[in-house]
Amino acid sequence: MIKFVSFYGENSSVFEELNEKTRQYAAEKGIEYIWRPQTPYNVEEIIKNLNDADAGMIDVEPYDEKIFTRMNDRCKLLVRFGVGYDKVDLNAASAHNIRVARTTGANKTGVADMAMMMLLAAGRQVMINRKVVESGNWVKNIGSELIGKKVGILGFGSIGITFAKLLTGFDCEVVAYDVYRNEEAAQAYHVRFTDLEEIFTTCDAISVHLPYNRDTDHLIDAGAFDKMKKNAILVCTARGNIIDEDALYDALVNKKIAAAGLDVYGIEPLPVKSKLIELDNIILMPHVSSQTYESIWNTYKKGVDIVADFFAGKELGRGDLLN
Repeated sequence: MIKFVSFYGENSSVFEELNEKTRQYAAEKGIEYIWRPQTPYNVEEIIKNLNDADAGMIDVEPYDEKIFTRMNDRCKLLVRFGVGYDKVDLNAASAHNIRVARTTGANKTGVADMAMMMLLAAGRQVMINRKVVESGNWVKNIGSELIGKKVGILGFGSIGITFAKLLTGFDCEVVAYDVYRNEEAAQAYHVRFTDLEEIFTTCDAISVHLPYNRDTDHLIDAGAFDKMKKNAILVCTARGNIIDEDALYDALVNKKIAAAGLDVYGIEPLPVKSKLIELDNIILMPHVSSQTYESIWNTYKKGVDIVADFFAGKELGRGDLLN
């Protein structure tokens, strides 16, 4: 029987329930599923468990030569819990005959849902108006509606497409930027592809769903904020370093844009002394976009499906296998 060990999750009743559900699902596919949450991350435990398994589900911690050189030949597959590969050294994995996959699209609804929530909440100035209620002095702040606005989507992969689908009920003009253009999805959700210049200069709202790499590092910088409309709202549920946080702070303080929402940061956890925490026109979340019951279950389930297909010699879904 194929043995699949998972390191993702924390010791809580919700994760215990989800992992028992995953264990039962895996058993139906002839896979022995074992959950070994690493909170905190323990390299020795990781190596010990991977050496006794055929596949492993991993989180955001580094997986490189320091781990691979101490592994035996049993483990052939690592499944990254999420859409990126983050700190996995793909070349080193390949050199040790270990394939790396990711659960692409499994958490797309949860992340898109969070982006929509922050966009709506930022537009209605939820942070400021909460303080109005607390003060007892009801000087109301006037927000803006999303209906009929122009929305730009940076990154039109599975999450960006799902976000576009959520926008269909808001009668928005939707434009998107992506190096790889999914014309079929764009047509289905009435999205027009364009360049960064148009998105930065003309959109009332921008939602970031790009991968993080050398090309997207600080893609949204001071120059980008200078181009944006004063009523613009920026939300990011992708990766923190896509946005220059110092430039974002400057843009919010000096009213270059109206508001923002972040679920990801250049340094996580966000330092408690971060200047962003001082602001009323930004919504800050602790990297929980994909942390819904539904999204976590979909991701565990897809991890099992990937393992089953891989060891059955079946072709994995497009974008799932990384090396």
